Amino acid sequence: MKNFTKGFIVGGLSVVGAAGAALYTFHKIIVQPIEEQENRAAENRKRAMRKQRSAHNG
Repeated sequence: MKNFTKGFIVGGLSVVGAAGAALYTFHKIIVQPIEEQENRAAENRKRAMRKQRSAHNG
């Protein structure tokens, strides 16, 4: 019975660790580049608005 309990606990921890690693990898590969691209687009929009406003002030 002790071996079963140890195996069950180790197996459970392994599953939790694998799921955590999968979520971390998904975030790094899929989510983070999309967020960075959105941030770059927002910065470009801000820069374009500043240029447009300054061009019409002269």
